[in-house]
Amino acid sequence: MNAKDRTWDLGYAAAWRLVRALPDRWALRLFYLAADRAARNGGPDQLRRNLSRVLSIPAEEVSDELVRASLRSYARYWCEAFRLPSMDPARLADDIETSATGLEHIHESVERGKGAVLALPHSGNWDLAGVWVTQRVGSPVVVAERLRPDSLFRRFVRFREGLGFEIIPLTGTETPPLEQLAARLREGRMVGLLAERDMTGTGVPVSFFGEPARMPAGPARLAIDTGAPLLPVNCWFTPDGWGFQVGPPIEAVDGVQGTTQALADRFAAAIAAHPADWHMLQRVWTADFDGHR
Repeated sequence: MNAKDRTWDLGYAAAWRLVRALPDRWALRLFYLAADRAARNGGPDQLRRNLSRVLSIPAEEVSDELVRASLRSYARYWCEAFRLPSMDPARLADDIETSATGLEHIHESVERGKGAVLALPHSGNWDLAGVWVTQRVGSPVVVAERLRPDSLFRRFVRFREGLGFEIIPLTGTETPPLEQLAARLREGRMVGLLAERDMTGTGVPVSFFGEPARMPAGPARLAIDTGAPLLPVNCWFTPDGWGFQVGPPIEAVDGVQGTTQALADRFAAAIAAHPADWHMLQRVWTADFDGHR
């Protein structure tokens, strides 16, 4: 492990311990201070460009207040992630239940033995959505990107396994992740996938907020191949809690491309309703890649 990788690993380990030791209000205040610092001088350019697509305005017209709110939302996600191992999952599920809707869509699918593909954008606190589902229905299966160093990857795996998730690594396994996920769905399990960012360059072409983009084929492919319903899930923050919504199933029409486009449309509506809670600081739209990834 080189010095840079070791620094990242030790930094995350220290943060997990320190943030859990602080009172809630103090910990969140520290994360908000970091977000406000990142928002200085206009904040990250890519975040501003992404929000401009959501709002259908030029990037220079995206308000500094929205950029700051978006960075604070992202900071809140990380603060809660570091604190989650010391929080009571049953109590969290009870708190979430007061504002969550659509759980019946998951229950209906699981009761029929077909499992369910839960597709989410990077909004709100998706880990807490998994906690809610674990407590109310059962353990979801999720895919984890293999981080560097490997010790950091294992740290995140232990974190999410501690929340009740089954983890399948994105790379480095003998059986491809898609095959493993399909097998779990045929067992009647739930699969949760973050699905609006294509990290491979081989995703499905879609129109997203009226511009060309690519999204992963996995959610649509799994739903079509296994017969499991594709359920879009939206997560956002409220001043004193969280909002979660499980949408009705997306009909598999026109193959993988048509189904992925329908998912992109659902994501767009959800993100537009809570733009500050969409934590997307990376490139999504084709035009931002400049012909390479």
